[in-house]
Amino acid sequence: MSCQGYDLIGDIHGCALSLRMLLARLGYRQVNGVYRHPQRKVIFLGDIIDRGPHIREALQLVRSMVDAGEAHIVMGNHEYNFLSYMTPHPDRPGAYLREHTPRHERILQQTLKQLAPYGSEQQDYMNWFLELPLFLEFEHFRVVHACWHQGLIDRFRDQYGGPCIDHDFLCHSAIEDSFEWEVMDRLLRGTHLRLPNNEMMVSKDGFRRHFFRTKFWMPDPQYLVDVVFQPDPLPAHLARLPITPEQREDLICYGPDEKLLFIGHYWRQGTPEPVTNNIACLDYSAVKFGKMVAYRLDDEPCIRPDKFVWVDVAREVHLSNVEVGAS
Repeated sequence: MSCQGYDLIGDIHGCALSLRMLLARLGYRQVNGVYRHPQRKVIFLGDIIDRGPHIREALQLVRSMVDAGEAHIVMGNHEYNFLSYMTPHPDRPGAYLREHTPRHERILQQTLKQLAPYGSEQQDYMNWFLELPLFLEFEHFRVVHACWHQGLIDRFRDQYGGPCIDHDFLCHSAIEDSFEWEVMDRLLRGTHLRLPNNEMMVSKDGFRRHFFRTKFWMPDPQYLVDVVFQPDPLPAHLARLPITPEQREDLICYGPDEKLLFIGHYWRQGTPEPVTNNIACLDYSAVKFGKMVAYRLDDEPCIRPDKFVWVDVAREVHLSNVEVGAS
């Protein structure tokens, strides 16, 4: 039977048990080892790996659905980070595209640990990650992990003929400020601004940051607080600073008349709801005991609050089932 609707699912981060519960809630059942629905398909928004306790199981579940034609997927920044971390630098013997720093190792440690006993399988997943599209566009909606930047996407399509990268593109993306670097930074990490006066903030996950994530749909923001889009608030003395002309150049606006857009990445909290009438973020911090969220998309012209479906990880997933791998 042809697909009659899509269920878009946000960041999984190794929470395979929560994912199974969510798929069951959406009406999917395992048939011959693959989750299937008689009328619908899933679209995964990336970030299947890192942080959580069941990364290998999550990868097996997601890939089996994609390979069977029961799901689509876009690349997340964590799949990209893993690829870059594991890929030798072509011009610097002994180095890798993503430096092996303590910070980078900390982010990837659970994936590295859980896949280490399965060397050939790990290489196979690396090959698969490289094939994942950066974005998907359908007749009335779009999908990208963090930010839809039309200008970069148009240029990328012109040069590569579709939504996927290759090994050379991956290598060039390690060169800061190159076109390839900008594509991966914008589409997989989103827009961001540097904190003024070289200030630094420590996020709830313990990382020191000089940048903060920003909204990419505000038509005329005036102050920094108007564009911040992350769980960690800006320091009070910075929040009301006016946006400078230089900062404004780094912001973009996904307009209200654009197609419906589905993103992950941003660690939202609370009850799932639309970001705007045409944007839904489906990352609600499942690996931090938040919610694993889906949106049941049919042919509605705007994002509807009643179409979100979720599993409340803290309440519904018993701790004995070790959904406790978050760092």
